[in-house]
Amino acid sequence: MSGMPGFGFHASHEQVHPSKLLAAVQRAEEAGFDAAMSSDHFSPWSKRQGHSGFAWSWLGAALQATALPFGVVNAPGQRYHPAVIAQAIGTLGAMYPGRFWAALGTGEASNEHITGTGWPPKQVRQDRLRECVDIIRALLRGEEVSHDGLVRVDRARVWTRPPDPPPLLGAAVSVETASWCADWADGLITVNADHEQLRRLIDAYRTAGGRGRLHLQVHLSWAPDEAQAKAIAHEQWRSNVFPPPACWDIDSVETFDAVSQDVSIEQVRKVVQISSDLGWHTAQLAAYAELGFDEIALHHVGQSQDDWIEIFGEKVLPQLRQTSTGGT
Repeated sequence: MSGMPGFGFHASHEQVHPSKLLAAVQRAEEAGFDAAMSSDHFSPWSKRQGHSGFAWSWLGAALQATALPFGVVNAPGQRYHPAVIAQAIGTLGAMYPGRFWAALGTGEASNEHITGTGWPPKQVRQDRLRECVDIIRALLRGEEVSHDGLVRVDRARVWTRPPDPPPLLGAAVSVETASWCADWADGLITVNADHEQLRRLIDAYRTAGGRGRLHLQVHLSWAPDEAQAKAIAHEQWRSNVFPPPACWDIDSVETFDAVSQDVSIEQVRKVVQISSDLGWHTAQLAAYAELGFDEIALHHVGQSQDDWIEIFGEKVLPQLRQTSTGGT
C-alpha cells in the first residue's frame, strides 16, 4: 500500500440526536479516529431511525468541540440555494481553516420534495448540480455572481471566506457519475460496494482526469453477539437497501417503511458489513484501504454509538495502522 488512509467517524443525523452525535464524535476523536463526516438530511429513511438534525448548525459545534477534519455531503439546487451553501462553506472554512470539505450530489426526493417544486428527472438534477458547483466556486473566489438557469442568482457575494476555498468533492455511486464528476470535483466520495465496482469507479474518475483525494463511507454493524449485530442492521438499515432510482425517488419514510417490510438480513448484508468478529471487520477495512482510498469513514448503523467507537479504537484501528505500515 502506498500510504495509510485516514479512518473517520460518520455522523448519521437520521439516526441519532445531535447532542448524542456531538458526544459520539468527541469520543471518536479520543478513541483515535482521524477525521469525521456528516450526512445532511431533512428526513430519515425510516420511522425507526427517527431523527434528522440540521447538519450545518451541528458542524459548527462539532468543529469547535474537536480538532478533527470534517466533511459533509450536501445537495445544492432545490432545498438549498447554492449561494447559501457557498456562505455556509465559506464561514466554516474561515473559522476552521484546512479542516472542512463538502461533497456535492444531486440529492434524494425524501429530502428535497419539501420545497413543493416537484422532483426533476436525473439529467435535470445533474445539470442543476453542475450550475450550482460553478456558482459556489465563483462565490468562494470572492466574485459577485448573477445567474439565470436551472437555478437563479442575483448579485450574490460571499464576504467572509477562507484564503483557500475548501475542497468540493463529487458524490458518486455509479461509474458514469464518477466519470462526470472528474470534470469539476476536487476529490470523490462513494459508499461501500463490491471491490470490482469500486475499482471501476475509481478508474473511471481517474481516467477522466479526476484529481484529489478518494473518500469511502462504509456502513457496518458490530455487536459482541452475532445475532445482535444482525438485529441492529436489520432494524435500522433495511430501508436503505434499494438501488437507484428507488432510493432517489421514494419521497417519504412511510413509503420506505412499507417497501422494506419484508427485506431479509441477506439483502441488508449487501449494503452493510455485519459481524461480531473484530478481525473480520479489520480485514474488510484493510481490503478497502488496498483499493487506494485516502479516507475511510466508518458508519456503525446502530443508534447506540459508544461501544463500537471504543472497541474499534482499541482493537481495529491500531491493527489497520500496523498492517498498512508493514507491521505484523
